[in-house]
Amino acid sequence: MAHHALSSQESYNPNHLLDILLGKMQLKNDAALSRMLEVAPPVISKIRHHRLPVGASLLIRMHEVTGMSIRDLRDLMGDRRTKYRLSDAQGRPKPEEKAAQQAAQQAAQQQQAQSQAQQGQPSQSNDASSSTKSPGNYAH
Repeated sequence: MAHHALSSQESYNPNHLLDILLGKMQLKNDAALSRMLEVAPPVISKIRHHRLPVGASLLIRMHEVTGMSIRDLRDLMGDRRTKYRLSDAQGRPKPEEKAAQQAAQQAAQQQQAQSQAQQGQPSQSNDASSSTKSPGNYAH
């Protein structure tokens, strides 16, 4: 059984948060809570059994439904972290994506240099190149 990294914190208890929400919203069970939060019932079950963390989108939905602050909701489940840190790898392009981006930049620079060079030439070459393009009709 896979546990989320946050569940290793001793104070982390999403059941407390879910129980408080049940009481605050005067709901009878987790199925009613899942309907109120507009999530599938297994999501609540997985959160209760520490197989799924309470994600940002669910916290936002809880905030919208209850009017409680995100900070209060996080405190209720025992999430005392003050900052969320992303790993160094997140947000960084993969090596193949980086190479593709660099190639695209080089191609764009070359194309720009060519168009600047063509602008300096007589208008005959511009007319010749424009005659090969379709006149505004994109369906071929």
